[in-house]
Amino acid sequence: MPVEEISSSVEDIEVEAEKVMEQARSQANKIILNAKDEANRILASEIVLNEVKAEGERIISQAKKKAEREVKEAKKQSAEIGSNLDKKLENVTQRIVDIITGVATK
Repeated sequence: MPVEEISSSVEDIEVEAEKVMEQARSQANKIILNAKDEANRILASEIVLNEVKAEGERIISQAKKKAEREVKEAKKQSAEIGSNLDKKLENVTQRIVDIITGVATK
């Protein structure tokens, strides 16, 4: 094989190798870019997840506070009902005593 043919073959191989290397670099850059995009998407979704968790905790906290207020109000109403019941029972008892003792009733 003449030197020119060998030289030409080596140059062809070098050119082909350069093309393959360029394609590999290009593909590697695409992969890296896609990986960065995916990483950013994952990081963004974690932020959203954290926001959702925070919102959930806020809702639970508000619900607990509302439940505490409602329980407190129910206890207050229960105490008022009990107090009114005591007053009514006292009035009924007094009327019975008045009837038995012959005191005039209204």
